[in-house]
Order: sequence, then structure tokens, then C-alpha cells
Amino acid sequence: MFLSKSAGVLTVLTLAVGIVAAQDSMPRYRTFISDTTLPGIDTGIRDNDAPRPPRPYAADSVSRSSGEPYLRGSIAVKFRPGTAAAAERLMTTRIGATTMDAPSYADFQIVTIDEQADPEAAAATLAKQPDVEFAQARYRVHPMFVPNDPLYAQQWNYAAIDMEHAWDLNPGATPSIVVAVLDSGVAYRNAVLRRSIPSWRGPFGFTIATFPALGVVDIPFAAAPDLAGPNRFVAPRDFIWDDTDPLDLDGHGTHVAGTIGQLTNNSVGVAGMAFNVRIMPVKVIDSIWDDILGSPFEGTDDVVARGVHYAVDNGAKVLNLSIGRAGPPSPLLQEAIVYATSHGAFVAIAAGNDFEDGNPTEWPAAYAPSIGRDRQRAYYSSTGPYVELVAPGGNQRIGGTTAGILQQTYDFAFVDTYVNGPTRYGPPRFDIFSYQFLQGTSMSTPHVAGFAALLMQQGITSPDAIEAAMEKFATDLGPAGMDPQYGYGLINPRASLRGLGLAK
Repeated sequence: MFLSKSAGVLTVLTLAVGIVAAQDSMPRYRTFISDTTLPGIDTGIRDNDAPRPPRPYAADSVSRSSGEPYLRGSIAVKFRPGTAAAAERLMTTRIGATTMDAPSYADFQIVTIDEQADPEAAAATLAKQPDVEFAQARYRVHPMFVPNDPLYAQQWNYAAIDMEHAWDLNPGATPSIVVAVLDSGVAYRNAVLRRSIPSWRGPFGFTIATFPALGVVDIPFAAAPDLAGPNRFVAPRDFIWDDTDPLDLDGHGTHVAGTIGQLTNNSVGVAGMAFNVRIMPVKVIDSIWDDILGSPFEGTDDVVARGVHYAVDNGAKVLNLSIGRAGPPSPLLQEAIVYATSHGAFVAIAAGNDFEDGNPTEWPAAYAPSIGRDRQRAYYSSTGPYVELVAPGGNQRIGGTTAGILQQTYDFAFVDTYVNGPTRYGPPRFDIFSYQFLQGTSMSTPHVAGFAALLMQQGITSPDAIEAAMEKFATDLGPAGMDPQYGYGLINPRASLRGLGLAK
């Protein structure tokens, strides 16, 4: 298996587009015309809205450039230490390679190959060379959630894991703990982005539609009111736009960050697991709007691996990856996760939402599928021997709208402006927020990350010790002992804290 049981890595239990945008004269990178806007607008709970429609992506991650689950024109390669540059060039020449590039926060290289060549075949050829540690295609990675009814009335998920008593023992950790959210970005700052929105073609219903160019527009962003605070965010980094502004153009990462650290006991909105931690926004996933606006990079295995290295190198002690993909294993991601845990960082990873689509193994998954309010495995939640723990992710098929996980994110009516077709299409706004109900293993993963932050605050700093504590005191939901549906069981923060001698 890809990640057999790797200490300090927990998998919890998630779409993709082929957008072809017309070329425009604006540069590939972004122009911010202002660092200030009015405060974000909060439209409250929207629990009577229709479910968030499926995003116009294919069933699997699809490169906007090729329509395939990987990028064409390049592969990722790691040569063994000591390999001479001449030998590297000779080996890559055999697969028709033209250039090699060593990107930041990477101990591997991106090798350019012919656009018409098969990246998987080229990688397989190169991997056979004795001086090559690994070679792989640059597989697309996507957010691990199932968009559904977005709004909710109460946070049943915390009662399900007895968080009220856990907070009695540890009230939300402290700012000394940094949790990195590797995702679509986070609504962490105010800004106005001036950008040309070109015409583009993409799915609308069961057809492909042409969406008109909107010209140069000013797009407002604001920090999420119930998440942002003084010194709340640290070392932001965007690997999709290659800058230090990981703005969320989707809402997924903001929702995930809320479960980890939404402001709590402030008489506003909802609560978070570890509400005193600092958040490191690391953008490694491109959204539909990133693609439309012409982001220079896409969310692939190598981009995620660089994000993991960056987060660890910049002080994150807990990493949340509510992302993943089906397909072949990724040595890139495996090595990045080992790098994180070997440097003392705990990693929580979504286990996947494809149970009803053949239950494929998801990468880089390792544990924690989703349960619903009935404490049963959610219908979408992937299973397998790699499942270690479960956490609340929602099951709206059984419980309806209010069986999702509630957190603050964007008001999707102002973000998903393409869902009603070309005639009602307009520029997005990322400064209007509401409390949305989402379900998926993406929603379960941050429960585990927040839990890890609480344990780390208590002095359990070793990733394998954190994992062992979670598993030892988990609530067994399936057959006695570990099983492929529930792993060791449902996370139990209070029992873990008490079991470590923190009774209260």
C-alpha cells in the first residue's frame, strides 16, 4: 500500500473541471489595486437554500489543458543523491525531455517532455533507471468534499465527539500551535483584485456552454468575520498563483479552516475545535475561478508536496489535507508526508468520498472516514485497510440539510455565478459570507487536525504519540477492534485527554 500505517498521519474522509479559457491580454499573475475593503458581509444561516450544485468538473480530477487526470508536457522526477548532471541529462534524453526545473520547496525536479507524450509511460521508463529514486506523472489533486445543502442550524458534530467536556480540559489550545490548511486558500485578508475575465467554455447542465468575457473587473475579498482576528494567520503561501496571497476563490478551504479554528465564545456564529490556534493558509488546489482567471499552476501531486514542505519548514506542527485523488500511488506525496512527520508535524488527511463509485483507494489518504449524525459510516465515505479513525463529516442523505457540518464560508450565490448559465453569469464576490452546511470527508478531517492541536498543546508533541492516543481512546463503532469501515473508531477528545492524566 501507499501509506501503510505511518505514525502521525491520520486520514479522515470528496470534483474537478475542464475549463478552456480564451486568452486575454492581462498578465498571468495578479494585480491587487487595494489592500483594504469594507468588512466582510455576513448574511447569516441560509438553511432554506437549495444544495450547492455540483461544480462543473468531470467526475474525476481533470486537467483544464488536456482533459486527463494529470498534466501533459511534464513529469516529476527525483534522482538519487550523487547523480551527476550529465547522467541526469542522458537519462531524460531517452524520454524526449527538453528541460528540467527544480522548484522551490522541492527535492525533486519537474522534467519537461513532449506535449503529445504519455506522462505515465515516460515516468515508468525513467523510473527503471538505477539512478532514479522515483518518477511519476503530475496527477491533479482536488478538494475532498461532496457539495450538498450548504446551510445548517446547529453543530451536532461536536456533541457527537463530546467536545464540550474536552473543552473543559483544554479550552481551544493556544496561538503557539500553528495549523496549516493545505487547500483552496482561506478568506484571511481584505483586498481588491483587478482582473480581466475572459470568455471560457465549460459544462452547463448536460451540455458545454460558452460563457462571455466580462472584461476588466474589480473583485472584492474580505477576511471571514468569524475566523479572522489579530495575528490569526501566519506565513500565507499560494502555490497556484506562486505568490504570498492564498486567497480562497471557492470557499472549501475557508469552511475547513473554520472547523479547525473558528472563533469561539465571541457571541458570533459557530465554534471551532481549537479556536485559539494560528492558521497557516497554504493554497495547493485551484478552483474554477482560479482556472477562469488564468492561474499559472494547477493543483497536482508535486504542488501539494511543495506545500507540505513549505508548511513544515515555516513552523506548522499540524497539517490538514482535506484533499486527494483516486488513481495510482504517489511517491511524491508519500515522501512529503514522511518529511512532515519526521520533522515533528502531525498530518490529517481525508480518506475519500468515492465509496459508491467503486471505493477506489484515495491518495494521499491514510485514515478517518466520515460518520453522520447517527454515528454510522456516511454513504460516500471510502473504506479500506488504511482507515484509522472516523470523525463527523455529515450524511444529508439520511438526515437532510441539518445533517451537514456547519461553518462560515462564502455565500455561494455570489461565488458560483456560473451555475445558472451564460445569460445570468457575472463576476464573483468574495466578501459576502454565510453559514453553510457541507458534507464530506473534507469536513471530518479538520476535526482530527483540531484534536491534534489540543493534544500538542498538552505536550504530546510526537506525531506517533498523538496518533496512538487518538486510537487508544477512540470509541469503537464497528466490529471489535480495528475494521476497514471505522478503523479504531470515532475520535474521542475528552477520553484521550482524561486518559493522559488530564481528568477534570
